Amino acid sequence: MKRRKLPLTALLLTAALVGCSPDTSGEQPTEPARATTTAPTDASPGSTTPAGTLLVTDFGADTVTFLHPERGPFASVPVGTAPYGLAVDASGRAWIATAEGVAVVDTRTRQRVDRIPYRTDTGPVTDGEYRGGGMGIALSPDGTRVYVGVNVPDGPGVLEVIDTAEREVIDTVPVGRRPFDVDVSRDGREVYATNHDSFDVTAVRADTLDARRFEVAPYGTEGGLGSWLKPHYAVVAADGRLLLPFEGEKLAVLDPRTGRVSVAKMTANTHQHGATLTSDGTLLVVGTGPIGSGDKKASLTIRARDGKERVVALDGPHEDVTASADGRTAYVTGGFTRDGYWNGITIVDLDDGTSRKLPGGERPLGIAVLTGS
Repeated sequence: MKRRKLPLTALLLTAALVGCSPDTSGEQPTEPARATTTAPTDASPGSTTPAGTLLVTDFGADTVTFLHPERGPFASVPVGTAPYGLAVDASGRAWIATAEGVAVVDTRTRQRVDRIPYRTDTGPVTDGEYRGGGMGIALSPDGTRVYVGVNVPDGPGVLEVIDTAEREVIDTVPVGRRPFDVDVSRDGREVYATNHDSFDVTAVRADTLDARRFEVAPYGTEGGLGSWLKPHYAVVAADGRLLLPFEGEKLAVLDPRTGRVSVAKMTANTHQHGATLTSDGTLLVVGTGPIGSGDKKASLTIRARDGKERVVALDGPHEDVTASADGRTAYVTGGFTRDGYWNGITIVDLDDGTSRKLPGGERPLGIAVLTGS
């Protein structure tokens, strides 16, 4: 989403990086202070969570928060340190990747029912962008498996496989560095870990756990860990290919059957993070805002299946996005893996591009729309 006004080599050295570039000196960057707003107590204990409720992970508060899409937050549930991604199954259980393990929350009753420790040693439990523990997370189509990308500070990541009935880790597979996102093919046969710090995607067969690595680096890998031109989030298109947006300029399209990566043009001119597909195949991509120069703004790209794009301006950085079941509304989290986050979400009408802000959550990253029972 950005036409760079600076030479590429200069941008690679830019320190104003959103949730992307580790400090290669070996010292982790200073993280902003933890959020201090008060998490809401359950406004209606004992009642069933209504359909259409929004659920966000509070990266700054060790909780998940339930939000009414008009009235805002009405309950929070403790889940573990620095929750990142989440996935919700057909029974209404939310599986949440935290620094301490995968928390399981019954979204109907708004109660945590379990927290499954990782098999991988990720070091001391900490918070912040570079913390160890779960990042991307996804469910198999039949709901029997959860796949979580586990970050191991200063080393390759791991994909951990959880049996949802037993609620325990049953397998692990090495993947690339800092698995920001995890996705599953529509037939459930493959799992894809998008590995930010190694410029690649690891494709893992669900039955054998055989893994293949595909480099996805339309700008090259110059700068290594210090680069911010890396993959972040992916979506699986209807034809089985993975769509990975870069910088509002390039949409990398990975065919996992052949390993071939093609590149299509994008137009928004901003650093990009979260992505999702609506029910009709429209691609939504979050632009996080300024990186390196002051003329690039936060935005939401709305890309039709024919490649035509509309760009909706957002007020301040955002991280991730999901869509309503009818594909007419986008919900964009105001949390952020770097400085500049805010405590709320932006709701975008995808028909006319209008938006409104809804306060709630504490540095919210992951988001889901609950379907109710």
